[in-house]
Amino acid sequence: MPLLKRKPFSLSERPDDLKPDELVFQIRFTKEIFRDYREYLQRINLYRQRVWTCKSTGKGNLTYEEALVSEKQAMEKVQQFPKELMEPVLRDVQFSMLPLRDLVTSISAKLKERLLEGTEIYGRKNNRIYPCKIVKVIDEEVEKTQYQVAWLDKDKKVTENAVVSGDDLIKRKLPFSRDVLKSFIRESTYRSAPWVLHDKLAHKYGISTNLPEELRDKISPKRKLSKKDQEAANGERKRKKLKNDEEIENDVPIKYPIDDLLVRPAADDPVFTTRPPPTRDFKVPMECVGDLLMIWDFCCSYSRLLNLSPFSLDDFENAICHKDSNVVLIVESYSALLRLLIKDDGDYFIALQKKKRKSKISLVTWTDYMCDFLELAGNEELSTHITTIKRGHYGILAIHAKLAIFAQLVNEVLACNVMREKLDEYIEERKALAAEKRGEALEQGRMRREIKEMAKVTSNGVEHNGDASKKPAEKKHTSENSGKKQGNTSEKEANKVKVGAEGTVTSNKDSAAKGSKKSMDTEKNKTEDITNIQQRKEYLDREMEKRFIRTNPLGKDRDYNRYWYFRKEARIFVESCDHKQWGYYVTKPEVDALMGSLNEKGEREKALKQQLGKRYNKISGEMQKKSKEAQRIQMEEEAALRRSSRVRAPPRDNPARAFLKYANKLKED
Repeated sequence: MPLLKRKPFSLSERPDDLKPDELVFQIRFTKEIFRDYREYLQRINLYRQRVWTCKSTGKGNLTYEEALVSEKQAMEKVQQFPKELMEPVLRDVQFSMLPLRDLVTSISAKLKERLLEGTEIYGRKNNRIYPCKIVKVIDEEVEKTQYQVAWLDKDKKVTENAVVSGDDLIKRKLPFSRDVLKSFIRESTYRSAPWVLHDKLAHKYGISTNLPEELRDKISPKRKLSKKDQEAANGERKRKKLKNDEEIENDVPIKYPIDDLLVRPAADDPVFTTRPPPTRDFKVPMECVGDLLMIWDFCCSYSRLLNLSPFSLDDFENAICHKDSNVVLIVESYSALLRLLIKDDGDYFIALQKKKRKSKISLVTWTDYMCDFLELAGNEELSTHITTIKRGHYGILAIHAKLAIFAQLVNEVLACNVMREKLDEYIEERKALAAEKRGEALEQGRMRREIKEMAKVTSNGVEHNGDASKKPAEKKHTSENSGKKQGNTSEKEANKVKVGAEGTVTSNKDSAAKGSKKSMDTEKNKTEDITNIQQRKEYLDREMEKRFIRTNPLGKDRDYNRYWYFRKEARIFVESCDHKQWGYYVTKPEVDALMGSLNEKGEREKALKQQLGKRYNKISGEMQKKSKEAQRIQMEEEAALRRSSRVRAPPRDNPARAFLKYANKLKED
């Protein structure tokens, strides 16, 4: 168990009178149960403080959960400790008075120096190196230890036996690290001064548990208590420990942010706005919205690679819902994805070669290529639609079937070599741009510090020059007074003093003005450099956006609902925690209300609010632009309706049918 400030910590006991249907608070990693929320919050807050120590490795400055993970990893390493080395190591550990570091050094040196029976190593024979196995360790009176070894062939069969010295054997590196040995010693003992093995472990390897005579005088023997006294002492010790734990918990204040579900209303909370309900007026079924967004985002983000002109989400949604079988937007999207698979020269390309298909996909032949792909994919559910597509009735397929075919095709494209190479290229370029961006940020910070230092120097210089200009004036005043008193200073000499003083003041003012102007020019140049760096930073951001990898959610709210923002759509989409419900926010007031409803005391909502704040200007700007465009179109329609019936105006296009005018301008000839 982890140590609290290097001392054992006891977990709270489970309530005895707990009812099966009672609502309680449980800590995930300790399984402790609390009825009172305040006690639960104090305990989990204590577990999140970096005051815990791993018992196995001695690592400190950890949270309770990190210490548990560290102990688990240490135990896994200890279990891999060589069994043939356990007994000699434990014999050296028993009743040793050395500190842990010195003990580990001593054992490591001893194991390197002395080889054990059964160890397979390499030895020298006839000036060549051969594999061998230690059969017996021969202890002689001479300083060097000799070993009886069995020489092995390639199949590890014994060819002959021989006696060799330790110098003829090539000693290997120990099969464990110092940290593993430390963990093994800690897990095997219950006392460190001297080190004492657990009784079961000592009996297992036949190691004596009797304290050596030379240590009996150094260690005072403990009086063996009766069973009754021992229980009383244990109870008193337990009560003291629980009391100390409670004092520690009460002293530790709640450190925010914490898990959002643990946050409760407090007096210092700001006034939160009511979170607006998201709009859910999708034309496709609710369970298909996720696939719709994924496919549209992929096609638009990699439009250059696919040679496919981008289209709006509304157009894609209307095209998917349309019953016509040859909608240009859908046909071009399918064709672009299939062309990329053909370029990959993979299984799909080989299948087309066997059927002697041409590499050019047209509005007439696209269904044949689609059916070939579905046959190769081997998806039983999608294969049922092949007959319908061959007959030219793709448009009557269910919406979820159309999107499932698109999703299967997108997954195949993502797995092809052409796509993987492009993604690897983008990743490397993004790394280079990110490194350059970090360098620009460091340079900008350096320049700002220089401007601050120059401002301080300039202000100090102005004060100094001001003091210097006052001194000649004071001298002038003193000389005039002395002249009046003595009466022997002529008017001409007084005028000379006056002129000299004024000249000194003027020269000081001029030098101060020149110094101030020079510093202002330098500061102006530094400011221009910072502006250039800021513009360079914005350019790097745009370049990184061009090298798109994937769209990540903005974050999650208290109830684990995920929020998405796509680069080419002026909406914030909301995905429920069970992935079954979708909605969106489309106006700036809705985004403002959403941000005002997030509680920064919670971990998830704080992170979500930070991401929304970073993109707020961009999101709100796109939303306002789209809103103004919608208002303009509405005003034009109203103006057309107000025209005189005598004027025949051409019929206006329906925005819902704009997808029918789609043209792929990036299509390869």
